[in-house]
Amino acid sequence: MTQDEFRILITEVTDAIAGRSLDAALAQELNERFPADGKTFQAINQACHDAIAAGWMCDNEHGGIKFGRVVKQGPETAGFSVDVVHMQDVKGPHHRHPNGEIDMIMPITPTAKFDGHGAGWYVYGPDTAHHPTVTEGEALVLYLLPDGAIEFTKGA
Repeated sequence: MTQDEFRILITEVTDAIAGRSLDAALAQELNERFPADGKTFQAINQACHDAIAAGWMCDNEHGGIKFGRVVKQGPETAGFSVDVVHMQDVKGPHHRHPNGEIDMIMPITPTAKFDGHGAGWYVYGPDTAHHPTVTEGEALVLYLLPDGAIEFTKGA
């Protein structure tokens, strides 16, 4: 799995959500159109594991979290950037989503939850913020960020 192959694979999702409002309706649509047990979700999940094994995904580490931006925002991904994190029973740094955030939750431990959610999609709307947290095991989380926008906050 190369970075170019990964970018092409993720465009199936970004093309489907281009121009959409980031809200609960979008999360529901993603979970219906690209379910956790479906072909596209599983292909992206496997691609993430392959890319990690190849050494170019989640190649940074801080505070027990492995992470990295794997696709910069641009026209090929409808303006979304793609970040992937590998977390295990950890609370990450507080950050704000000026334009929202779409999370693809890929548990490695079957019981693992990201911000209380199991395998599938979760959407944070514009101007939301959180401490990304994985509980009950180990998970990969893919973040789609409109315009690549994320603001790490201090003291929250």
